[in-house]
Order: sequence, then structure tokens, then C-alpha cells
Amino acid sequence: MRPLFRFALPLVLCLSPVMASALDLQPGVWEVSSHNMQVGGQAMPGMEEMLAQMQNLPAEQRQMMENMMAEQGIKLGAGGVQMCLTAEQIKAQEIPLHDPDSGCSNEILERSATLWKFRFNCPDAQGEGETRFVSDKEFTTQVKGTYNGQPSSMESRARWVGADCGTLKSK
Repeated sequence: MRPLFRFALPLVLCLSPVMASALDLQPGVWEVSSHNMQVGGQAMPGMEEMLAQMQNLPAEQRQMMENMMAEQGIKLGAGGVQMCLTAEQIKAQEIPLHDPDSGCSNEILERSATLWKFRFNCPDAQGEGETRFVSDKEFTTQVKGTYNGQPSSMESRARWVGADCGTLKSK
């Protein structure tokens, strides 16, 4: 797996949904896309490029990646990765922050109805970020920190896709 996937996808998946309960967000499928990613001063490909890379993998490798993501309750969407957030998760503020086996932790530093600030600590990445709630169907996140000791940053956008999660399992 390329370093890009080891860095970008875990951060997108683990940090964007951390804030998903400040507003009365819509339950259902949410799609998270990332952009403006940098590690060590080097620009990293955005979500569109990562999705294109996934599509260009050999079928067996792509299926293996999709199966691993499905186990985490996510799938590839047209513009990012998709996950299901249930009404119960949103109401209870039990949003999946990260894979329990990842070694990551998150701490909310400041919370209001439209802005949450947080700190995260993972085995390979540490830092802080903030999420701004645009509406009940959209929020954005900015993260700055270090990845393997190098300065890193990322922006992401989460948007509500629809109410029916279908076969997408909530985590």
C-alpha cells in the first residue's frame, strides 16, 4: 500500500467524523473528501486522485482494499469515502472516532454549536484541528500536526448523501 493511503485515508476516516454531533446532523450516509494535504512540505494527492489510484489497482488488490474498508464501515463514493451515521449515534454523540485497534485517541478542547476544536494522538501522527458546521448536511475540518515527525496538514469536507445506508454498516 502506498504511503499516501497509510496517511491520508486513516486521517480522513478517523478525524472528520469526530465532530459529527455538534449540530442536529442528518443521519444516513456521509461522504468525506480531503484536499490540501501536505506532509513534510510536500503536497499530497487529493481525494479525487486517491480514488483514481484505487480504481487503477488490479481487481484483486482493489477488492482487498474495499473489503478492508467495509470491515471498518466505509466504502468508496463518487467524491470520497462514505460511512453511515445512525440517528442513535448522532443523538448519543457516539460517533466512530477511529478503529479501536488503531492506537489513536481524540480529545475535544473546545465545543460550540458551530465549531469544535480537538487534539488527536495516533502512533504515527499527532496534532490539533477544528471542525466547522456549515449546516445539518455539511461540515469541514482542518488538521495540523506531524506525521512520522514531519509537519503535516489536511482539510476535509463531509457532506450528507442520503438517509438510506443500505448495506453500509454503521461502525
